[in-house]
Amino acid sequence: MNPPLAKTLESPSSASPLRLAGLLVELTKPSIVALVMVTATCGALVAHGSLPLAKLLVALVATTLVVGAANALNMYAERDSDALMRRTLQRPLPSGRLSAEIALGFGLLAASIGLNVLGVVAGGLACALTLLAFASYVFVYTPLKRITPHALVVGALPGALPPLIGYAAVRGTLGWPARFLFAVLFVWQMPHFLAISLFLQEDYRRGGMRVYSVARGERATVRAARYWTLALVLITLLPAFGGAVHLGYFGVVVPAGLAFLGLVFVKPAELTRVRWARRVFFASMPYLVVVYAAFVAAA
Repeated sequence: MNPPLAKTLESPSSASPLRLAGLLVELTKPSIVALVMVTATCGALVAHGSLPLAKLLVALVATTLVVGAANALNMYAERDSDALMRRTLQRPLPSGRLSAEIALGFGLLAASIGLNVLGVVAGGLACALTLLAFASYVFVYTPLKRITPHALVVGALPGALPPLIGYAAVRGTLGWPARFLFAVLFVWQMPHFLAISLFLQEDYRRGGMRVYSVARGERATVRAARYWTLALVLITLLPAFGGAVHLGYFGVVVPAGLAFLGLVFVKPAELTRVRWARRVFFASMPYLVVVYAAFVAAA
């Protein structure tokens, strides 16, 4: 019987430096790193501090380096399950394009460099928050995914910390604008990843991941996504009771929230749950951009 995937590992000596660099970048999950850079920058912008631009840029790069390291170590830990899922089959480790030892060494080295640089440039609070994000993602969320669907809530913590890190890098403290951005990003991840768990349900089942759709079923996943979406839209209205923001913020987020609620709660009969989930997933991303951009502009 032939193995499901033929592996040809590339050693550092056989892979060109450019090829190896490309594989290491792939390990970091660039799309997630880009989201972290954007949300951390939003946290820095609402801080209205006086940190020199050069230091801020170094702090943001160091933060994304640690996040990339966490993603690399996540791929290292999940390399066997990734080999069982279609969407992850061609990642560097399960495809055999990179050895596990290189991935492990890269993740540990990148995390060490990023945390040390961040501590020097941005201070203890920003460094501590980044370390919390790294540790909770690698050592708590990653193993929990095989055990309980509630790993989603745990994983939302490191996912929502970048705005706090950006704010702390500038001010050295945590103000209400940073906490608001954290709350929005924390809750936004729930319908976003619940939707993913629906249209990739069979893939997650093959990989042994106890995501919500696998553990609770499709109907429960749809209900949970709707409850979390309602909570998300309500949270975007919190600035009305908190600090001062320009009224233009509400002129943007209220219609955007109503539109997103309608999309999530109204499911046309011809739409399967999988197609509905894809629609929610793709709509959630511009919705987050709209809320964040409106708040940064108005705060």
